[in-house]
Amino acid sequence: MNWYSLIGVALFLLLAPAIGCLLSGIDRKITARMQRRVGPPVLQPYYDVRKLIEKDQLAVNKVVDYYVLCSFLFTIFAGCIFFAGGDLLIVVFTSTLADVFLVLAAYSCNSPYAQVGAQREIYQLMAYEPMLLLTMIGFYLAKGSYQMWDILTGSGVALWPMLGLFFGFLFILTIKFRKSPFDLSTSEHAHQDIVKGLTTEFSGKTLAVFEVSHWFETVLLLGVVFLFFANGTLWSYILGLIFAFLSFFLEIIIDNSFARMKWQVVLKSSWAVAAVLGLINIALLLWVL
Repeated sequence: MNWYSLIGVALFLLLAPAIGCLLSGIDRKITARMQRRVGPPVLQPYYDVRKLIEKDQLAVNKVVDYYVLCSFLFTIFAGCIFFAGGDLLIVVFTSTLADVFLVLAAYSCNSPYAQVGAQREIYQLMAYEPMLLLTMIGFYLAKGSYQMWDILTGSGVALWPMLGLFFGFLFILTIKFRKSPFDLSTSEHAHQDIVKGLTTEFSGKTLAVFEVSHWFETVLLLGVVFLFFANGTLWSYILGLIFAFLSFFLEIIIDNSFARMKWQVVLKSSWAVAAVLGLINIALLLWVL
């Protein structure tokens, strides 16, 4: 590991929770304005997490805390691999493993609401995973490497040969960010259900860990959006940051414009997008290159 990798990991560990917290607060503020409400302060997610940490720990069993902690650690590990310039496929597999631990945490509870949330989380995994893998394969075909650092510093912008994959990735971001209409298992807002599905039995420090994990994951996913525009020049990095923020803002608009759909619609629509935008784009890359 070189110095650039160490710096990338250090910046991710230090800045990702702060950036994720601010983005979550901006999300709540914009959502409130769109609903003609004043909304909470931008730092409300931080206040919420701090309050959760200060609460007494009440858990159904110790296994729940262990699984949520494993999910948190694997999410951070995936982000560290990405920002260290590592292999994108390992990032995907590590991130998926983090989601699997969340499913196990919900299944280990006796609550029927948590177990229904776990089932819906599995549906979401099945929905977004094909498009996510196709996106990473597209980076390899367009840039000649799975290494994030090679893609970041290589010549040429990956957006143009991967335009279909880019829109397909934006589609599954709605699932990964847990936004309507695809907030099946749980949502960071109160509009999803009276009970919180996957996180029904999470409380105190366990729920705080889940929330902070989502902040890390948000930064990681926006980092992938940034990667579509990077070509080793300063202007491409600035453009990537702008489009990363715009994609997050787009997800907020989508979240407040659609009601939640059934899991069957999520699966069919995600697989259709992967088949049409993903596979056709991959086929064109193989034909051209």
